[in-house]
Amino acid sequence: MIQKYQKILTSLFFVAVFAFATVVHAQTGLQNPLNSNFSTIPAFIAGALKVLVIVALPIITLFLVVAGFMFVFARGNSSKLEEAKKNFVYVIIGALLILGAWVIATLIGGTVTQLVGN
Repeated sequence: MIQKYQKILTSLFFVAVFAFATVVHAQTGLQNPLNSNFSTIPAFIAGALKVLVIVALPIITLFLVVAGFMFVFARGNSSKLEEAKKNFVYVIIGALLILGAWVIATLIGGTVTQLVGN
């Protein structure tokens, strides 16, 4: 019997919370949490990729330096030279992917903006 009343009280609590949230939402309206510069999808994607590039460039530089040190410390050892080459190729591929994504998104965003006319 007590469990039945607990379920009823829990249901009433959730209904009251939902009703209160609806009233509060109706009074304040929706606020855009994003910066007004990122109010469109292409601008948001371009901004997110720009942040990714800003964060990734120092990391790419660090891994390029590490790959250089791997070449120096290989000292002619063929297995270590192959590992250094593989590391260098992976760093270059990663850099091209990140920078290429940013360039492609910027081009697509500019095209969409021109087509829409905003």
